[in-house]
Amino acid sequence: MANRIDHDIRDEQVRRVKSPATVQDQINKLLSRGCIIEDMDHAVCALSNINYYRLAHYFAVFLETKTKYRDGTSFETVMHIYDFDRLLRSLLLMALEEVEITMRANISNYHALKYGALGYLNESGFDARHNHKQFLKKIDRVIENNTGEQLVTHHMKKYGGAFPLWVIMELFSFGLLNSFYSDMKTEDKRAVAENAFGLPYRCVENWLVCLSELRNHCAHYNRLYANNLSAVPKQPPDLTRPIGNTLFDYVLILKRLYPRSDVWNTAFVTKLELLIAEYDEVVDLSYIGFPLDWQSYIRDV
Repeated sequence: MANRIDHDIRDEQVRRVKSPATVQDQINKLLSRGCIIEDMDHAVCALSNINYYRLAHYFAVFLETKTKYRDGTSFETVMHIYDFDRLLRSLLLMALEEVEITMRANISNYHALKYGALGYLNESGFDARHNHKQFLKKIDRVIENNTGEQLVTHHMKKYGGAFPLWVIMELFSFGLLNSFYSDMKTEDKRAVAENAFGLPYRCVENWLVCLSELRNHCAHYNRLYANNLSAVPKQPPDLTRPIGNTLFDYVLILKRLYPRSDVWNTAFVTKLELLIAEYDEVVDLSYIGFPLDWQSYIRDV
């Protein structure tokens, strides 16, 4: 009886799911919605190499109704925006990497000096809300998932699987790193935030969670253009402009946590300016929350 019910459920699911479409079917759908395709060969090539479902998120920005694009919507314009989005994600990932590496160093150095190289294995080094059993399971999983890494094999052979914090933290995901910081004692979080960034720990704690979301967004190739993030970061203490959840707002907090203010302009801002200039004719900066005077906020002077 159970098998019959399962079979009926699967049949109903099959009936509901859309049928697969050929590249020509996809092109016909775009044309039927008013998309202008000047170079058919280019469209065929693009749709053969990029999932239509992925591109549909970019075309959705131009929908006037469910089945009609705004007048003048062209395949080439959407592909330019797709390329801009892809390059923007890469640029952001490089900046986020700097923040993540800095946090690894500051957290591990502080915690290890105060509680010992293996102090992270003792729950007394954390806040009372910390779930230590769950944390240790995550540590075991991190080691298991990286058995082929040289640092893991080295510490397994030479030290019997004892990993100093500054070693194991190199294997932490951004999310696990944030959890570690969030679970530290308040006085420890405050010390790290003030020493590393000169900021209130509540801002650093919140911003790291936000930047972790941004990193995951970029790492999984999710659309940034016309797609706000879920969380609103805490208001920076010295910023009069109200902060929201646009990409621009996330870049503002990225700037505040970026470790090398002396190279921020050359490593990020100048490259962003060049990218925006290259796609200026097709990209509407308001779709990523950038105001007209965005450089005055982002550039370090």
